[in-house]
Amino acid sequence: MLVLPLCLTLADCSQAPSPATLAANAQASAGDTFEERFPAPQFGDRFPTASESFQFRPATDPGSSLVPSLARKQAAQTEPAPYRVASLEPQAPYARPAARDDLTTLVSMKYSAFPYFGTNPDSASPFLNIAKGDRRGHRSYSGRVYWQDETYNDNRVLVHVPENFDVRKPGVIVVFFHGNGATLGRDVRDRQLLPQQISESGVNAVLLAPQLAVDAADSSAGKFWQPGGFKRFMSESAEHLAQLSGDPAAAKAFANMPIVIVGYSGGFLPTAFSLDVGGIGNRVRGVVLLDAVYGQLDKFAAWIENNRSGFFVSSYTHYTARHDQELMRMLRDKGIAVSEEMDGPLRGGSVVFVETGEGITHRDYVTQAWTKNPVKDVLVRMAQAQPLTRIAAGASSSASR
Repeated sequence: MLVLPLCLTLADCSQAPSPATLAANAQASAGDTFEERFPAPQFGDRFPTASESFQFRPATDPGSSLVPSLARKQAAQTEPAPYRVASLEPQAPYARPAARDDLTTLVSMKYSAFPYFGTNPDSASPFLNIAKGDRRGHRSYSGRVYWQDETYNDNRVLVHVPENFDVRKPGVIVVFFHGNGATLGRDVRDRQLLPQQISESGVNAVLLAPQLAVDAADSSAGKFWQPGGFKRFMSESAEHLAQLSGDPAAAKAFANMPIVIVGYSGGFLPTAFSLDVGGIGNRVRGVVLLDAVYGQLDKFAAWIENNRSGFFVSSYTHYTARHDQELMRMLRDKGIAVSEEMDGPLRGGSVVFVETGEGITHRDYVTQAWTKNPVKDVLVRMAQAQPLTRIAAGASSSASR
């Protein structure tokens, strides 16, 4: 078992919406230039310095913040046990180990974001729009070319099932869309600590984090751009989660389980399209954006307006403040109450925007936003206000309609 620290992720999103879409969403004054409205990334604040390392600090380090039970298990090992890495080919069913440890693994899924051979909805042109011999690639919004075989060919999903998860009880599935410049192991698992945050929340929850563009300044959504793409992904995930939980018959329970989507930075794009055309209905009971409102404001506003039983949280730095403030204005114009403080349980219908001040960096936002480990905090607040028994019951009834 290995639940480790995680990710560097670009703050800005090179594969952003087209200029026309951005202009419509931002609704900036006529005097603003594109550069003023969307300033260039401040790379010094978002990337590691030359002296920084991405090497994982083992849990045996006295400074480790892993939960005691996990630290004891890892301290007993002379070396960290490798996490299970899936190949890019479909895997045969596998049984959960007898020991009820946390399970963190990579699973290949047909309906994950990539490979993707469809169109870019912003332009209606092929996503793979560059060719060099037999190689195909994508020219990103920034103008940089990324090759399909290097950047858009990983169909793996980071799956985490906490040791105390019980599929027989009401639960929730957290879907995490990472930002730019990320990989699932180095970043989502080892730096942003998503598996650890899920386990430490104490909520009966599991984690799915699909690999998007691999270690690239690109926010492309891949198959999540497609109508019904998110629904197909969740249906396939239910089968894998059932196998990993040790009960293949539990696929139906996972297929009806409520969902909380967390989008960080460039993860705004797959989040927005999953909400807009994902085809999942009202199974999504919460949306959390971590410094991620770079565009698609109309899609977020529409989901909030049409899903008043769900909650919405957007926490932001000065990088996305302009868009967050615009989204708040859009919602208030619709008569939707907006809070600007995270000061209580997350009840159905809660819409919360939280600005974080100086000293809180975009690069570390998944582990330090309005509080340490914000994903953990969201789950705790959600469970306080909406016992999972009620959330799951609602999801099941809506799925049967």
